[in-house]
Amino acid sequence: MFFLFGFGSKQRDLGAGQVRTCGRCNNTTQWSRIQQSKQFTVFFIPLARWAKQTVEVCGICGNAVQV
Repeated sequence: MFFLFGFGSKQRDLGAGQVRTCGRCNNTTQWSRIQQSKQFTVFFIPLARWAKQTVEVCGICGNAVQV
C-alpha cells in the first residue's frame, strides 16, 4: 500500500500589524501579522493542525514577536 504523508508548518498572513520599533535593527516600521501552526498531511490534505500562535514580523530584518 502506498501512503504519502508529511509534517510541516503553515503560515497565514493576517495583514498589517502595529507600528513598532524593532529590538534587533532599531527601525520603526509597520510590522506584518502572521498566524503559524504545525500540521500533518496525508496526500497533501491537512488532517490535523496544532501549536497555533500569532506573531508580528519586522519587515526589514525578520525579527518576530509573539502577540
